[in-house]
Amino acid sequence: MQQYKLTFKLEKNWLPKELDRLIVSFLKASTQAYSQNFYERLYDKSQSIIKSFTYSYFLPGAKFNKDRIELQGNEFSMFFSDADWEELFYFFNSFQLLKYKKYPMNDNSMELVSIYMQKLNEIKENEIIIKMQSPLLVRNHNSKDNSDIYYTCEMEGFAEALKENVSIFFSKMGVDIKTDDFLIETIKGKKVVVPVFGRNTDASIGIFKLTGSCQLLNILYLAGLGVRRSEGHGKFEVIG
Repeated sequence: MQQYKLTFKLEKNWLPKELDRLIVSFLKASTQAYSQNFYERLYDKSQSIIKSFTYSYFLPGAKFNKDRIELQGNEFSMFFSDADWEELFYFFNSFQLLKYKKYPMNDNSMELVSIYMQKLNEIKENEIIIKMQSPLLVRNHNSKDNSDIYYTCEMEGFAEALKENVSIFFSKMGVDIKTDDFLIETIKGKKVVVPVFGRNTDASIGIFKLTGSCQLLNILYLAGLGVRRSEGHGKFEVIG
């Protein structure tokens, strides 16, 4: 099991507050540069596509201002994982094509300067302790009126809503894994509000206990938990 560590160098030591927009734009540009077929497999607007990847950031000395994220230096890192091994390989080729090329943003630019592969230990227990590396978004979608309710770990129904999100993920991925025994328990979590494509959204961070089959937990380890994972949410590390 592996993930990529991508390091970016900034022209100026800040990032836009809506970092999700920037990174999704970068992912689209890199996959399209590699293969139009691969790009459309992930981002075809004519259909709803479930994605099996997630990522988180390391932003040294970050200070969150109204419009910007000020950094201590001019570098930041992204940790990228994918439950689809073939797709992970395609992403490596995609990232390589944009390496050492300045990627523009409003009044600034970033440049991918390194890609390292990091080993992740396979989960071999049915119970693990995790720490969220990016905010966990848990959603209940009402198809009748197209409305969403986002649950935090401080709300009743949080565990049930996440279980439903996990079940839908496996169903849409066509993976035959039972989620009956999947469970999340909050150990030390709290509500946070994060911008999701310009809209403030309730989320959770902290330490949690996950219960489930090893196969289920290993896929979630690579694909992330909850919803909007492919926009930089739901990535976790195993700490126990």
